[in-house]
Amino acid sequence: MKKTISILVISMLVMSLIGCTSEPSQQSSGENAVTTTNEVELELIVAHNQTSQENPYAHGMNKFKEEIEKISDGKVNVTVHHGTLGQSESELIENMQMGSISMVVASPGFMTAIGVPEIDIFSLLYLFDSFDHWEKAVDGDFGDTMKETVKEQTNNSFKIMDYWTASVRDYYGKEAIQSPDDIAGMTIRTQTSGVVREFWEEAGAIPTSVAWGELYQALSQGVVDSAENDYTNFMLQDHHRTANGKYVSETNHDYTTRLLLMDGNVYDSLTEEQQGWIDEAVKAATEVERQVTYDMYAESKQKVIEDGGIITEYEDMDIEAFTEIAIPIQDRFAEQYNMQSELDMIRSVR
Repeated sequence: MKKTISILVISMLVMSLIGCTSEPSQQSSGENAVTTTNEVELELIVAHNQTSQENPYAHGMNKFKEEIEKISDGKVNVTVHHGTLGQSESELIENMQMGSISMVVASPGFMTAIGVPEIDIFSLLYLFDSFDHWEKAVDGDFGDTMKETVKEQTNNSFKIMDYWTASVRDYYGKEAIQSPDDIAGMTIRTQTSGVVREFWEEAGAIPTSVAWGELYQALSQGVVDSAENDYTNFMLQDHHRTANGKYVSETNHDYTTRLLLMDGNVYDSLTEEQQGWIDEAVKAATEVERQVTYDMYAESKQKVIEDGGIITEYEDMDIEAFTEIAIPIQDRFAEQYNMQSELDMIRSVR
């Protein structure tokens, strides 16, 4: 009798274990479900500051989620926040430092305030002359060097996972310009970087700071005469529909760099397999973010024209006059921060 009971108990335990492992679980991944027999072992929260789902950042982050959940067979779960954790880059950075966000997209400029002035090399105007030139630089020796610089200067608190872009920035304002002489005396909303302000001041303009969310009103009410940004971003905000945003002059002064960042110490604490999943997903996300940016350039420009925007094409601009202001600023920056070799890396891959 005891022998029979023991056999029954053992049989029940075996059947119970089989039942626990035979049922696949369903893990949500964007629009598609990932079927897996594995439990989630890593939760990641990724964020950017743009609320539009059409923004290239959104496409890139969504691709990261899709890719890592697929290649990890559901062992990694990603939550994407499209501007819902704050539209301020500094706020997102603070949340990443506190551990409540795993990965963010941010402009390089914020690092100057935390003791990495070398990062402002990305803010130098007319540093790159095409998207192809930009890619060769950031995907080559220059990009690798800057990753190491950031790692060393921040004690690995910031790890550059890859380089994203926010397209190429142009002037837009209450009247068209073709040379620096045309902007003399006009106020222009610019980024807060010192080298950016220096450029526009030497061009004769009056740089001013206006929060991105308040710029539409500032242009509408004449608080500022002009601004500068890429077609996609100012089109999505309807800046070109304002009285002081109607005229777009293709200065092409800044092929922008955005940093996809993670806490390097957190990354190093992960298993080699988990790091591999992240690296592979980041690569796929970067390809998507860049391609969407390039595709949206032409689409956004056409939308601006259809909405009544008046364009002065790049070919009709006196670009040489603008670069004559920019090159000495680049050289002074490189000398001040002992970055001549980095500047040479960029110039040599044109």
